[in-house]
Amino acid sequence: MTGFASLPPVAAAEPARDVLVVLQEIRGVLAGERLAVLTGAGLSTDSGIPDYRGPDAAPRAPMTYQEFIARPENRQRYWARNHIGWSHLRRADPNDGHVAIARLEHRGLLTGLITQNVDRLHEEAGSINVVDLHGRFDQVACLGCRRRYTRALLAGVLEELNPGFLERALAAGVVEMAPDADATVEDSGLIESFVVAHCPACGGTLKPDFVYFGENVPKDRVERSYAMVDEAGALLVAGSSLTVMSGLRFVRHAAKQGKAVVIINRGQTRGDGLATIKLDAGVSESLRWLADELPPL
Repeated sequence: MTGFASLPPVAAAEPARDVLVVLQEIRGVLAGERLAVLTGAGLSTDSGIPDYRGPDAAPRAPMTYQEFIARPENRQRYWARNHIGWSHLRRADPNDGHVAIARLEHRGLLTGLITQNVDRLHEEAGSINVVDLHGRFDQVACLGCRRRYTRALLAGVLEELNPGFLERALAAGVVEMAPDADATVEDSGLIESFVVAHCPACGGTLKPDFVYFGENVPKDRVERSYAMVDEAGALLVAGSSLTVMSGLRFVRHAAKQGKAVVIINRGQTRGDGLATIKLDAGVSESLRWLADELPPL
């Protein structure tokens, strides 16, 4: 199996000389400002969680919400793959980048944190004022009665319904996993043997409590995120390609207000043309440096 978060986080290296030059420029732009921070999957790669669109990311075709609700076979495939992915993704620990952002918040330098990630590693690292823009993978919602359950509770139910499934999956070989705990499995027979759990209260359809492709981000999360940007003097983007509008809109919003936009990401992003400064470098090492070097307000 590859791509699973079963190893300790990768420690951030010291910034290279050319990266350090740009970081010093970024410090000059951000010094004296309270920041709104927007993060994406590239921040969690040092925790062993693959990203969606980074330079080394495998091509993926995620299941859409419409596909999920359309057919029982689709939900069976999704939950079988998610059960495998969850068993590994839940072991991930925050890395130096998550810790650095929590330090920036504790120093009073942030208006808030907007994350596109569902892995909850920001909260585990100590961040408090967080908008989980796309939801959270540690909760499950019923599409019928709207009750919510912990993903850990559901894991126990799925284990009882599918004894030995994870061991068979290991033997069959899992190709890859994604940041939303979706594991790619080539053994169709294994998938077809999976028994899906239903809501224990009403028997309804259970869905991970995060935003699928084809769904809209809840309005209250968007409004709270805009408020963080409005209160900030600058926007710092870390580890996001900004490919989807759910994150890019905040970059456009900050730029329209004439606020500095700093993007730190490996590879191009959709917001590069709006950036005051773009740094193509490791996210964890850059954030750790900024957490150390940005002056107090």
